This record gives sequence, structure tokens and C-alpha cells, in this order.
Amino acid sequence: MNILISGGAGYIGSILSEELVRRGYKVTILDTFFFGEESIKSIRDQVKIVKGDIRAVSADVFDGVDAVINMAAISNDPASELKHGLTESINHFGRSRTVELSKKKGVKKHILASSCSIYGFTDGISDETSKVNPLTVYAKANEALEKDAFALADRNFCVTSLRQATVYGLSPRMRFDLMVNTMVLQIFRDGKITLLGDGGEYRPFVHVKDTAMAFVNTLESDDDSVNGEIFNVGEVNMRLDELTHRVTDALKLKYRCDFGTMIDKRNYRVSFEKIKKIGWKPEYNIDEGAREVWRALKNRSTNPDDPRTITVKWYKNLIEQNEVKVDG
Repeated sequence: MNILISGGAGYIGSILSEELVRRGYKVTILDTFFFGEESIKSIRDQVKIVKGDIRAVSADVFDGVDAVINMAAISNDPASELKHGLTESINHFGRSRTVELSKKKGVKKHILASSCSIYGFTDGISDETSKVNPLTVYAKANEALEKDAFALADRNFCVTSLRQATVYGLSPRMRFDLMVNTMVLQIFRDGKITLLGDGGEYRPFVHVKDTAMAFVNTLESDDDSVNGEIFNVGEVNMRLDELTHRVTDALKLKYRCDFGTMIDKRNYRVSFEKIKKIGWKPEYNIDEGAREVWRALKNRSTNPDDPRTITVKWYKNLIEQNEVKVDG
């Protein structure tokens, strides 16, 4: 099978691309490479590279493709708030265009990378049938994308959405703007953790390798079991103040936690039972994720001073340099 991954050099995409190559798939990586190509250097000669923007790339890119994994996006809430028009043009219209071109070119399977942030604020535990409550530009774009994509699903075009929990862990395209990774870096640098709020907010979490494998499981599932379906992908729900204890216990370190006064309206817990029906289950946990990031910092195999590891700061730089345009 020929698999095209938009955003295939990203935090999740680089791990997924390598796994699919390992499994013998033909892989095409479509990416702007705003964050560089180092993340795919281990498979660079084993994949087809298309450097381009999903808002403008030629439809011919999808010729001969059997399945598309639709990941390319501005990848978190803070970065998405920089320019609302930019986020909408990429995360909604650009990604919807990818779905439309896929169907037009005869692609059989299309898998969306969505987010559990689409639930926004909930009192209980949300499953895939729960009403969504997107509170941010990023979450609203995911909701709009899902609606557009599922409207095109039919017997010959299988569409699935994976709503991912907050991801953590080591990746070739490293990010230190994700909660667990951020906490480990703060301890490494400052010996303390700083939260913007009171720590009472719930979030779901998942290791980056586990969420990459969720895409593999979906890809390798028969269409009847995944077509038109949404799956939440995560390992555990945890309050942020509890997470600070979990991370520092894993590292066997004493720490201080400073709390802030900012109120975060996002507060949600999510059920992960449905995806187990297609054979996926988490293999990693927060303890392992925290320790691997700590080791990488200690042995300098990852560079916390690389500005690209903080998505919002790097996008701000790209926008100021006119490297990223609202109209593509």
C-alpha cells in the first residue's frame, strides 16, 4: 500500500512515518518542513518527499495513493490563537481540501488526526457520542474538519477520526510545549514546576508512540469497523496538580510547584474504551515518558534551546518573517 502522511515530519508524524516504513509500506511525506527535515533523516532515502502546503499542493500528489493520514496542522491552542484566519485556512479549509482531493483521486481510506480538546469543558467522562464543546480556534477547526470529512464518507471512501489526548514523550521532532514534556524541562532547568492555573483541571494523556500506533491500527482495520467512526485515543485522565506528583515521582526528584491565577476554561475527561475494539491499547505510561525525556535532556540527545521545540514561538517567528501566509 502507498500511504501519504500530511505532516509526516511532525512530532507524531515522524514516528508514524518510521513505523510504516518498518512495516513495509510505501510512504509519501507531504510537509512544509517549517520545522526542518532532521526528524526524518533516518528514513529520508526510503520515502517519497513532497514539500508543499496542503492549501495549495497539486491534486496529482494523491495519484496512486491508497490511504491518507491527515495530520498537517497548526498543532496546539496557543499557536492557533496567533492568527485566527491562518488557523482556519490550514486546520479547517486546508485539511478539508486534502479530504476532497483524496476522494477525487480514488483514495480508499482517509484518517484524520483530531483532538480530545474538542470536548472543551465537561462535568463527566466524554465518549465518542458525547456532545462536543470546542472552546478554542484549534478545537473548533477540528470540529469543522470532522463534519466536512464525514459528509464525504461512503462505501468506497472510508473516513475515520482519531481524537487524541494530550501527547507526551520523546520524538525526533521534539516539542517542549506539551504538558508532561514541559514539566520535565522545568524541573531540569529550574528545579520546580510552574502551572498557570490552580492545577484542578483534568486532561487526558497519551504517549506519542502509542498515538502513532493508533493510526497504524486504524489503517490496518477493515473498513467496516472504522468507516464513519470517531475514536478517542488516550491512556489516562489526570488532574494537572496530580500530574506534577506523577512526573516527579517517576524521576525520583523533590520539587516545588508554583501555581498561578489564570483560569483555564478547558477541563475534560475522556473514555478510551471504544478504540480497544479495533485492537489498540496503550503500551507506555507517563512514568516512562517522563524518564525518557529526562534522559534525553541529561545526555543532550535533545536540545531544549532549539526554538522549534516551542510551537507558538516558532510560528510567531515564521509569521514575522512572512514564511507562513494566511492565504497559503
